Amino acid sequence: QVQLVESGGGLVQAGGSLRLSCAASGRTFSSYGMGWFRQAPGKEREFVASIKSSGDTTYYADSVKGRFTISRDNAKNTVYLQMNRLTPEDTAVYYCAASPRGYYGSGPRVYDYWGQGTQVTVSS
Repeated sequence: QVQLVESGGGLVQAGGSLRLSCAASGRTFSSYGMGWFRQAPGKEREFVASIKSSGDTTYYADSVKGRFTISRDNAKNTVYLQMNRLTPEDTAVYYCAASPRGYYGSGPRVYDYWGQGTQVTVSS
């Protein structure tokens, strides 16, 4: 069983930045593919970013490319999402997800474990 705990969400003005963290349990975190997803009210959960177990390959949704950066620290069992130049359209609950099998695609089905989410609200 893998437990994921997100933190770092909050209220920020448009143009501001936030850094989300996701702490994972498990002794083999360094082999997990990790992803970030988000869900806005009334919308389906959507892919934001993902990262390979080694950290050397990342993917981003077009809507966040150039503004968000996913990274990981395998020594700390933590994955991060640095979010810059935030807009009200980024308002959502952000979830991290883990694939112990090492998958790191954009489809939610490849991830076996999910955190509880952290709210990000961007005011205009």
